[in-house]
Amino acid sequence: MPIAHIHILEGRDRSQKKKLIEEVTKAISSSLQSERGKIKVLLHEVSEDNWATAGVTKREEKIVD
Repeated sequence: MPIAHIHILEGRDRSQKKKLIEEVTKAISSSLQSERGKIKVLLHEVSEDNWATAGVTKREEKIVD
């Protein structure tokens, strides 16, 4: 049973997340020849305060830009 964990920034709407889940499921099913019903996709939404690169959060990046 394949399980995909995907971390994304908060802010996507329900339809965007649904499309992502559908496309990831399709890709896993195709590449691993796995039954779609056995594929799990878990989205982890992360706030801009909890997502950082090189010690700078996404929120701080927006302030600097």
